[in-house]
Amino acid sequence: MKPISATSSHSSAFWHLLAIGTVAFWGTSFVSTKVLLNHGFSAVQIFTLRFVVTYLLLLAISHKQFRCENIKHELILLVCGLTGCTLYFWAENTALSFSPSSNVSLIVCTNPLLIMIFGGLIYKSERLCKRQILGCFITFIGMVLVVLNGKFILKLSPVGDLLAFGSACMWTVYSLILRKLNGKYSTLFMTRKMFFYGALSSILVMLTESEKAVPWQNFTEPVVAFNFLCLTVFSSLFGYLVWNKVLEKIGTVLASNYIYGIPLVTIITAVIALGEKITVVALMGAAAIVAGMVLAEWKPRR
Repeated sequence: MKPISATSSHSSAFWHLLAIGTVAFWGTSFVSTKVLLNHGFSAVQIFTLRFVVTYLLLLAISHKQFRCENIKHELILLVCGLTGCTLYFWAENTALSFSPSSNVSLIVCTNPLLIMIFGGLIYKSERLCKRQILGCFITFIGMVLVVLNGKFILKLSPVGDLLAFGSACMWTVYSLILRKLNGKYSTLFMTRKMFFYGALSSILVMLTESEKAVPWQNFTEPVVAFNFLCLTVFSSLFGYLVWNKVLEKIGTVLASNYIYGIPLVTIITAVIALGEKITVVALMGAAAIVAGMVLAEWKPRR
């Protein structure tokens, strides 16, 4: 029994490391998005183009199976594409035009709490013990400190804050509903189908946007091409593909706890790339995030 236990432990550690890697890529995506916004792209254009390119890359990798076994599974992946891609990014980006980024970040990053609550209610296997719940709340407090970064003034904006909360709800629905297809299809197939529906619905959203044309000529600039490549390959292709597998391997609730680390990665990247300042409060928050994650994910030996 001992070798089996060791193998299982190593396998679990591998998926936890991949979860950390995915969160690292997602944390840097905010900076890449800001760079593209500064070069003339609209928020809708950015996530539409990255979804389309990601789908084409996935299609080149996997193109043997195109349909699910039944209409129910097809509808589940349709909902995943809408909630995990289009509606999530539309609500988040629109919220930023009404509310301060600190408000939006705090509200959007409450989705692990929503996943923990509803995941435990819907799936018995996703229920956490007291130690894990405590770890999740410590991590949440750390995330709040990192996002505020020493600025404790929050300005309420009902429209923006509701949109941000809607974004968190969309990610919660995506995370919990995708679990229903675990083991039924390959992760590559499910991710490709999800991006197909996400790209299709995003194109429709972009067409309803103002008549602002996509600044294609800006892709000739190395900084634009590089950041778009990071968003497409690392944040979308690698990020969603690996994350969907991580949800299956270590559980939706525990995996979602890593999302609290996204603001930490974002602020570190902003310090390096944009010259922003980090405060003692943010450093305390970073320590709380790490401590909470360790407490939630650590399994004591018996």
